[in-house]
Parts: sequence; C-alpha cells; structure tokens
Amino acid sequence: MLIRNVKKTVGDAYLQDVVGVDREGNEVRFEDKIADDADAIDDQVNLRMQISRLKEAIFRVLHGRERKVIALRYGLEPSVEEMTQREIADRLNISRSYVSRIEKKALGKLRKELSEN
Repeated sequence: MLIRNVKKTVGDAYLQDVVGVDREGNEVRFEDKIADDADAIDDQVNLRMQISRLKEAIFRVLHGRERKVIALRYGLEPSVEEMTQREIADRLNISRSYVSRIEKKALGKLRKELSEN
C-alpha cells in the first residue's frame, strides 16, 4: 500500500523545488520562474489611468502652440511619431530655442495641474 502511494507522488513537483542555479550560484526555484500576471495587470491599468489623466490635462490646460508642441514632441497625435525639437521648429517655422521654451512652460503647467489633483 505504501508503495502505491509513493508511486502516485513520484512525479509531483513543488514550487519550492530547485530547478537549477543562476550565474551567481544562487538556487533557482519553480516559484522564481512562474510569472505573476496579477501585478502586471495592475501596473497596466494604473498606467492607462495615468495616461488618460495626462491627456485630459493636456486638453484642459494647454492651448494653441503649447498643445501642438507637446503633441508633436511626445507623439500624441494619431499617426505621428515623437519628434525632436528641431523637427518641430522646422514644421512650425519657429526657432528650436522657442520650441524648447514652449515645451518647458507647457510641462510646468501640466506638472502643476497633475500635482494639484
């Protein structure tokens, strides 16, 4: 009877079982290899909520060139990738230093808005 019971559990694996050793000589266990998607989902939801708040703040606080510069700089417009300050300056026919000042002012407004909420 004991032999039958032992036979049933021979192939069992436990989370604490060692499956190998890493480069530094530390034991690697099954539980180290199994990814916990619950944290990843929480992080994704949190990130999406923050992005949503940021986009709302952009449209609420920024106007005109500030909104345009931030949208182009960080790729927030549809089908437009992130652009450098030089590329934005060429597109808007203004100097790169002016783009830098607009961006700095706009980011300050956004920072203030988001820190208040």
